[in-house]
Amino acid sequence: MVNRFVLIVVFVPLAVILIALAVANREAVPFTLDPFNPGNPALTATLPLFVLLFAALLLGMIVGSAVTWVKQGRYRKLARQRGLEAENLRQAVARAPATPANPVLPGPAA
Repeated sequence: MVNRFVLIVVFVPLAVILIALAVANREAVPFTLDPFNPGNPALTATLPLFVLLFAALLLGMIVGSAVTWVKQGRYRKLARQRGLEAENLRQAVARAPATPANPVLPGPAA
């Protein structure tokens, strides 16, 4: 139910906007990697503008995801360590001798 709601409310309008952007920006534009000699044909590609916009969006998403993944590395490491500690405790409990169900506690000191 939630997946369908997210699909309808978020992704459908986003798709409509991206399709409109692509249709409105079909004109080919030169993209050059040499800022000092923009006419250099070896480093210039002529592509539709929407391709460049989508490529920039994709590159931004990849770089942002990579930076987030690197920044959260210490938390993943801590979670792995705690998981190992919990597993070691489970194994220690499993190896411990069984205790009676109702242990007799000593009475109060008089």
